[in-house]
Amino acid sequence: MTSRPVLIIGARSDIAMALARRYAAAGHDLQLAARGSEGLAADAADLALRHGISASVHHLDILDTASFAAFLDGLPALPDTAICVVGLLGDQTAAQADPDAAALVMRSNYEGPALLTGMIAERFAARGAGTIIGISSVAGERGRASNYVYGSAKAGYTAFLSGLRNRLAATGVHVMTVLPGFVRTKMTAGMPLSPPLTAEPAAVAEAIFNAAAKRRDVIYTKSIWRLVMAVIRNIPEPIFKKTKL
Repeated sequence: MTSRPVLIIGARSDIAMALARRYAAAGHDLQLAARGSEGLAADAADLALRHGISASVHHLDILDTASFAAFLDGLPALPDTAICVVGLLGDQTAAQADPDAAALVMRSNYEGPALLTGMIAERFAARGAGTIIGISSVAGERGRASNYVYGSAKAGYTAFLSGLRNRLAATGVHVMTVLPGFVRTKMTAGMPLSPPLTAEPAAVAEAIFNAAAKRRDVIYTKSIWRLVMAVIRNIPEPIFKKTKL
């Protein structure tokens, strides 16, 4: 058993709570951060009692970038692992018509996560150890008419994590990019999801936990997405423009 703390950012999501349960079961203390963090108190108490670990709850607004330094300073300890699960799908139709709606999606999926991840990386690098796990999306691999505002923000976060991983490779800090496809969560409720392409939050958490232990760099939490996205990336542009993806 271990007490090495794990910070989960965006901890109210279904994937985040599945990760909290998986890491707690392995004996890791938890630091759960989210906007509306008061809603996490019962979950934190249950995890602490069930697994004999410490679980603290912290308020964090990913859009309030000026608060990030104080947030990190206020943690009980510098975590061993930091996982950013923050994401906002938004509505493509609204985002393409309203710059404020688009900015909210872009800032929630790229600006806030990248800036906070970068600050954590600096603290890990100064210590000479740590693992950063960023949840991006397959939507960032090619812009598609159905979700290009969200996809462009995730593409930015994927590129940021790639550059961070490259820069920190010799420091002892490991950076892993996670590319889930469809996951059955509150965020995708009501969407027509293909069963072969859709994962459950617990399966995503297990894939992330195992890949982090092996210090993998980039993972698709459901392997079929590697093939799906290879096909989509390689569709010639004249043909791609005629699709309704």
